[in-house]
Amino acid sequence: MDKVVATAEEALAGVMDGASLAVGGFGLSGVPNVLIQALYATGASGLSVVSNNCGVDGGGLGVLLAAGRIARVTGSYVGDNKEFARQYLSGELLLELTPQGTLAERLRAGGCGIPAFFTPAGVGTQVADGGLPWRYAPDGTVAVASPPKEIHEFDGRRHVLEHGITTDFALVRAAKGDRHGNLVFHRSARNFNPLAAMAGRVTVAEVEQLVEPGELDPDEIHLPGVFVQRVVELTPEQAEDKQIERRTVSAPPVRGTVRR
Repeated sequence: MDKVVATAEEALAGVMDGASLAVGGFGLSGVPNVLIQALYATGASGLSVVSNNCGVDGGGLGVLLAAGRIARVTGSYVGDNKEFARQYLSGELLLELTPQGTLAERLRAGGCGIPAFFTPAGVGTQVADGGLPWRYAPDGTVAVASPPKEIHEFDGRRHVLEHGITTDFALVRAAKGDRHGNLVFHRSARNFNPLAAMAGRVTVAEVEQLVEPGELDPDEIHLPGVFVQRVVELTPEQAEDKQIERRTVSAPPVRGTVRR
């Protein structure tokens, strides 16, 4: 089955106001920026987003956030985004914080049809006991707090019940993909992209390099095409447009010294 569509706009057909989306990427690595820009152009709002982070000011999901299109975020890291902090603290945005490993497993579980699982992560904290501020009121008080979760003991160790995540759509970026939707991810872009793709009922992948079926070695495929419904081939310019979250440059060593 050929899953390639001509444009990102066509690939996002059916995304309506209030849709839920799992979005891949880790920091600024492997972020489906072309699909995010196309989603911005649709004007869809009231979106519920599940992602490791919500982009940065002016980049990634930060584009949708700044436009007021996102109503709810489920994520594990929200730093380096001043607009996110402003919306959250002013009560404009609902935020469900979850441990990073738990978020990864919730996405994987949802994609595998597992409704819930127990994990020791978060036991003894507000993650399990409840009380995390999900939404603030304009006066700074907590308007909505996280509920307590079920605790069960296994082999003498307490575990908290976490629910699998499924979403209406998933947006991911892959280094390579074929027309059947089989995907290969490059290094750190593999962290959340495969998991986000599994969680979406309709998964859309933007690929930097499109190949024909059979060209990918089965051993190099990170995500089988059964999880992907639509594929968009990026232009060379789009494929090369990759941001660096934090650029650091070290001073060269002084001649005659030994770096330890």
